[in-house]
Amino acid sequence: MTTSVSTPATNPPLQIAFIGGGQMSRALIAGLRSAGSDHLALSVADPYEPQRRALAADFPGLRVSADNDAVAAAADVWVLAVKPQQMPEVARGLAALAPARRPLVISVAAGIRASDLERWLGPTASVVRAMPNRPALVGAGVTALFASPMVDAAQRRLAEQLLAAVGSTVWVESDAAVDVATAISGSGPAYFLRLIELLEAAAVDAGLSPVTASRLAIGTALGTARLADESGQSCAELRASVTSAGGTTAAALAVLEGRDLRGIVNAAVRAAADRAAELADEFGAR
Repeated sequence: MTTSVSTPATNPPLQIAFIGGGQMSRALIAGLRSAGSDHLALSVADPYEPQRRALAADFPGLRVSADNDAVAAAADVWVLAVKPQQMPEVARGLAALAPARRPLVISVAAGIRASDLERWLGPTASVVRAMPNRPALVGAGVTALFASPMVDAAQRRLAEQLLAAVGSTVWVESDAAVDVATAISGSGPAYFLRLIELLEAAAVDAGLSPVTASRLAIGTALGTARLADESGQSCAELRASVTSAGGTTAAALAVLEGRDLRGIVNAAVRAAADRAAELADEFGAR
């Protein structure tokens, strides 16, 4: 999925500074470049020299620096993409620039509440907390977004446009809701990947070759997700349509439900959401 950021041609380029040049920044930069970024001026700060060299080589014209202030000082949007444990120090280090720039701040760090970012950055920063997931690396992500009260309608649209460069977006109404979204979409790829692993292993145990098992499991997951997205039917309706009474699918589902699959999934999601809240408390206390 691609998007374009609407900026009138007569206006100066929108300055976007990425603080941290890891995988998510790389994915966003690639998505924005692919969508057309004639009216965007992108820069990245990262302390790791090989990372900067790789970014500069892969994205000609991208400005790179080891200094956060150097890229943030002229930017309209700050994308904070550092590790959660680094965020308090990084945000406090940028706080002196916020009153002059009054930037839109988009955090893609897991476990960092918008309210804590506001406290570290000061009252002039408009904060959007974003929870993208790993499929963003191939432009197929889904990002949960939460806007602090300082964020106006235009800034909400801008944040949505920028994150749409790596997939779809959905707004949630609270920091706590981002923790739940983290448990569903942030951690969710691991759940599906684990199921694919188990299907592959079961297929091999039943006599298929590993290559065939992998192709069948991955292809089925990919096609089913596309069907669920494009059919206009609910997952429950689609599941019923492929589950004939007394058939093979019904036999398999009976085993899963007999092992309390619903309870297992509920417990897993709750554990992930609780852990996200615990991490937010831990990092927010710094």
